[in-house]
This record gives sequence, structure tokens and C-alpha cells, in this order.
Amino acid sequence: MAPLRPVYPPKPVPGDRIAVVSPSGGLCELFPAPYDLGLQRLRTDFGLEPVEYPTTRRLRSTPQERVDDLHAAFGDPDVKAVIASIGGDDQITVLPYLDRDLIRSNPKPFFGYSDNTNLLAYLWATGIVGFHGSSVMVELGRPGAMDPVTERSLRAALFEPGPYELRPAERYRDVERPWDDPATFEAEPETWPAGGWIWHRPGRVVEGPSWGGSLEIVSWLLMADREIGDDSRYDGCVLLLETSEELPPAEAVFRILRCMGERGLLRRFPALLMGRAKAWSLQVHNDAAQKARYAREQREAVLRALETYAPETMAVFDVDLGHTDPQQVIPYGGTVRVDGPGRRITVTY
Repeated sequence: MAPLRPVYPPKPVPGDRIAVVSPSGGLCELFPAPYDLGLQRLRTDFGLEPVEYPTTRRLRSTPQERVDDLHAAFGDPDVKAVIASIGGDDQITVLPYLDRDLIRSNPKPFFGYSDNTNLLAYLWATGIVGFHGSSVMVELGRPGAMDPVTERSLRAALFEPGPYELRPAERYRDVERPWDDPATFEAEPETWPAGGWIWHRPGRVVEGPSWGGSLEIVSWLLMADREIGDDSRYDGCVLLLETSEELPPAEAVFRILRCMGERGLLRRFPALLMGRAKAWSLQVHNDAAQKARYAREQREAVLRALETYAPETMAVFDVDLGHTDPQQVIPYGGTVRVDGPGRRITVTY
């Protein structure tokens, strides 16, 4: 069976309304500073008018209440795109309440990552290309200014259909400062040399629709058997994976991939883009050597799984996707071209 190829929804233009939703955690209620900064940048830098909903700024809301907001956002003909405020950890409970016919009849670009992998997988199964990346509180609400790499990618994904070549970031950061401290927003965050991409088996060119997302959420979707369908639909797809600020141990990463391998799923992807491993969190303050070791051990775990279950799969590590800064948007279900001999990655927005 040929892989499902979702359809790109129409793009907004400057001046349009964009829905801001919290289908996972409504952390805007606790931390208004990055949220309000993100809304301001949507207006001034991107020329879009944010539209909020009853649960957007509410920390605790039921799955049905969050679904009501999603239905209102997708069903409103004056709203041309949808973006998540931030992620969370329970969006999988929202999926059963969604009206697939309503969303299929009103396709719109949806931007999010982390726990929003749930909605991206739902849109993929519904036949709509989503966009893995960007949130109001994190990328748009970044202290100091948006990273230029992030800003260019988001602008292209929002407004410019067609191919967009990803390039390795020269510098990155994964150390956060507390959002409840006003001093956090007074200066640019510190960054470090990024080091470039790491290629594994770069002997061919792979082009196909993408699927995947946050590895932890992908594992939950598989366990709950939500929005997965027949494994054959992933034949020829490009797998996107990345890990979160929860810093899963390398062995946990290997075990998830091992289960995907035992299922026969891993080998269906001829290429894997692995996001730069986030190796620091507000709870775990790793130093430079500890961060390097964490990233190396995660990479080795992924390679061990590929060697066992998908030995022909090409992989690229330290791609700027997911929980990293800068962050580049990856179309979810859209076309991704991984050119091993040319060491190039091109996505179609």
C-alpha cells in the first residue's frame, strides 16, 4: 500500500486571524509573561491577529472543553490557522472527542509539537498536513528575541508554500531560565556552538511524507492504539523523532524503538531525522560534559535499535527540530527530502 499523502491546507496571509489554543496544558495562566510576548510577536512580527478561547488561558480544563475550543477554531471560517500555546502531557485524552468530519471539512494549518504530537498524528490520519514546531509561549515567547533560524522557518511554514532547505544551526541553547522571574526576559539567552548534523548511512536520497514527533508521545499513541492504523501506510515515510525536557534515559529510548522494531514498524521508514537531544532541564542541571554524554548515549541507543531492526535506514542526528532552540518547523505528513550524498534536507511547506 502506498503511504497516505495528506493534503496541505490553505495558508494564511498577513492580516488573517490565527487561533491560539491550549489543547494540552493551559500554562498561560501560571506564566503570562512569555505568552503575552508571543501574542505580541504574532501581531507585530507576523501580522496575524490572535484569537483566544475559553480554555486558552486556563490551567485546568476538561478534555471536552478543550475539544470545544478546537472545534470552534477549525469551524470558524474567519480563522485561517491554529497554533498551540504550549504542550503538556494529557492531550491523548482529547482525541476521542474530536469531530473528524468537522476538521476534515475545515482544514487549517496547525502548529505545535511535544504533546501536540497527538493532534498532528490525528490530522495525519484525517488527511491534513500539520506542522511540527512552534508554540506561542516557547518559540514566539523566547526572551530577548526570536532566534532568526526559528523565525525564518516559521515565517516560511506559515506563508510560503514550496520547498525550504533546512540548514544546521551554528549555535543552540537548551538551558532555560524561570518564566516567573522578570529578569529572564531582559536579555538574550546564552547559546553554544551547535556542531552540525551527524549522518548515518548517507548513501541514498529518500523523499516521502513525514510522521513521528515526540518519542514519548509516539510511544503512548502506540500503546493506546490511537491514530496509528495499518503499519503499511508508513512505507517510504520519513520518521521524525525527538525527546523532551523530561530527559528520558538512553535505555528508555532504545526500548521504545525496540518495541517499534518488534512490531515491524521501524523498518518501514527508509530515513530518520532525530532532533538534537535536549540534555538540560529546570530539574536536571547537567554541565557541558554531562550534556555531551547524554546526547552521545541517546544517539548510540538509536543506532543500536536501527542496526537490529532497520539496518538500511538512513539517519540524521542533531537536526534542529522539537525541544531545541533554534527550532525549525517540519511539515507533518508533508514532503521531506533527505539527500544523503548531498548532506541536504529539504522540506515542503
